[in-house]
Amino acid sequence: MLKEKIVKKFYKDLGGHGFDHVERVHRMALNIAKKEDANLRIVDAAAWLHDIAHVREDEGKCACHAQEGAKIARKILKRMNFPESEIKAIGHAISVHRFSKGKKAKTKEAEILQDADRLDALGAICIARVCMYYGYRGKPLYEPKRKPKKYYHGQKTNAINHFYEKILKIKPETFHTETARKIARKRYSFIRQFLRKFKAEWKGKD
Repeated sequence: MLKEKIVKKFYKDLGGHGFDHVERVHRMALNIAKKEDANLRIVDAAAWLHDIAHVREDEGKCACHAQEGAKIARKILKRMNFPESEIKAIGHAISVHRFSKGKKAKTKEAEILQDADRLDALGAICIARVCMYYGYRGKPLYEPKRKPKKYYHGQKTNAINHFYEKILKIKPETFHTETARKIARKRYSFIRQFLRKFKAEWKGKD
């Protein structure tokens, strides 16, 4: 299994998308993999390495951190003497992990990585990440007069609208594995409940 310390140096806190995200995705991916009878060695390495080029993308040094990350991961895995078949499988999982880009996962392990990564965009952790990110960027928490719009990267919006513009589009039925779908249904429901309560409190209601 890949060691955490080997990959941690590639990550830094980016206002909700740092190494803590990778740790959560790793734990969730292994949890799903065990229940779905997948290859744990491939899932383990792919989860640790899936965002290894995220900093490079944020700094404008590459166009897609998934594609770039797969290249970097292959070099690391070769130095660690991983079999070529495993390197190929891990590289594929990393290269297609961005579900929002419409990438097709062709293996069970790649599907599990997509599921685990997307689950971190739902539930209590998601709410904390969104608020943290918007605070980190100095953007508003909520603007009642600004209506949610169709999502696009870099748009001017606020934290609460972001849930409607992007997060609530992550429907539980779009997950690959039954294990992930069960978790997604609970987390999705929690976010909807939070939004109802937030708006009620904003209006001064109980």
